[in-house]
Amino acid sequence: MSNTITDTNFNFPGQKDLYKGKVREVYTLENNVLVMVATDRLSAFDVVMPKGIPYKGQILNQIATKMMSDTEDLVPNWLTATPDPNVAIGEACDPFKVEMVIRGYMSGHAAREYKAGKRVLCGVAMPDGMKENDAFPEPIITPATKAEMGDHDEDISREDILKRGIVSEEDYVQLEDYTRKLFQRGSEIAASRGLILVDTKYEFGKTKDGKVVLIDEIHTPDSSRYFYAEGYEERQQKGAPQKQLSKEFVRQWLIQNNFQGLEGQTVPFMSDAYIETVSERYIELYENITGEKFVKADLSDIQSRIETNVLNYLASS
Repeated sequence: MSNTITDTNFNFPGQKDLYKGKVREVYTLENNVLVMVATDRLSAFDVVMPKGIPYKGQILNQIATKMMSDTEDLVPNWLTATPDPNVAIGEACDPFKVEMVIRGYMSGHAAREYKAGKRVLCGVAMPDGMKENDAFPEPIITPATKAEMGDHDEDISREDILKRGIVSEEDYVQLEDYTRKLFQRGSEIAASRGLILVDTKYEFGKTKDGKVVLIDEIHTPDSSRYFYAEGYEERQQKGAPQKQLSKEFVRQWLIQNNFQGLEGQTVPFMSDAYIETVSERYIELYENITGEKFVKADLSDIQSRIETNVLNYLASS
């Protein structure tokens, strides 16, 4: 679909570097300024899908912006401004090479591992006798090493992170503390909207002066899984699937079409009609997660809109 942004190649004043992640493109400028563009690319099983999803980048960027604002009293973050619906600007940080995944419920990847007979995930024991989507006795942290675009993130234990020197023990203790505080706040925000924050991931970096801060996205449907709270217990008792708000519906569609990102598998064809339903689901996610009506940005010339808004911001800051 033409009304999406799936690739950018801007040349901003003072630009030093451009990094293209799975769904975000990060421009590093002089004076430690970072410009992050949320594209409409869709990633699942660590594979970028061939078509973009209208409004997806705007939705992820605006949810992350709101959630950073709602948690900055607990954990400092990198964000300075959002001059465009798809753009966040902030302080360049040295990112930690781990994603801090925290799970309140046995769902998604954890459930798939559990069904395969595993009872330890990232060095953390999972109790026997659990059903898919049951709550853990308390949230568990199951980190993953960050992969380059197209590669799979890998589960890793706290012990291996420290043993391999990926993160120092002092910093890792800070990351765990921040992860638990953010998940608690995220769970409270979700509960206020009739949702359950099932699991999520956080990424952190260090500023030039050595401060650990939250970076990237937070509590978005790409980084998090939500259930509707109403009917949760009843569905669990019946063994019925939970009604959820997350990217899991895309993963399930891919699994049904014989794709899990494994070698030799081909991404199934996504029709324009299917793409439209994914876009509508993302808008539904936005409105439920934020409690606000989604306002669609102008898609007539997204590249020019972004460039103009960023240049105006840089000229005035």
